[in-house]
Amino acid sequence: MESNEVNVDLSAYDNSWFKPGRTVFVRSLWYLTNVLFFINPLNPSSGLKVFFLRLFGARVGSGVVVKPGVNIKYPWNLAINDYSWIGENVWIDSLGQVTIGKNCCISQGALILNGNHDYTKRRFDLIVKPITIEDGVWIGAKSVVAPGVVCGSHSVLSAMSVASADMEPYSIYRGNPAIRLRNRELTNS
Repeated sequence: MESNEVNVDLSAYDNSWFKPGRTVFVRSLWYLTNVLFFINPLNPSSGLKVFFLRLFGARVGSGVVVKPGVNIKYPWNLAINDYSWIGENVWIDSLGQVTIGKNCCISQGALILNGNHDYTKRRFDLIVKPITIEDGVWIGAKSVVAPGVVCGSHSVLSAMSVASADMEPYSIYRGNPAIRLRNRELTNS
């Protein structure tokens, strides 16, 4: 029986259009720095991590906390604003721009993923879209923020949830895919 199906062909994969933004030397130097000072759980110094992020082109505000075990693909595509926290074992796959607002909490094991693949294409083409996490957002432990998502101001993505679409400001989301549950109401106490 003859088939007219079109099949995935990873041998034809070509992401030569993608430009990581730095030379091979700088990317290699970052890789080594990332392994020794970020992924390595034996380095608890947030200040040293902030220093290296800035050195490699990240825009990092005041009072930013970066916990042990954090993995960052390309710091030159990363902006973290004042008083935001990046928790243990967070993976920021910054193939494209990732912007994290002020007073955000990215909890343990969260995945911030700029890259994906077009499953409708035979060659499984790479897709890269920016991610914006606005001020006051809390990304729960082991949650995923997908490419192109905007997490609206002060929204919450509950633990182990997947944000594959924009999140409205002051809203709480849960599930896979994450759905809006209710408003986030903040008090002064």
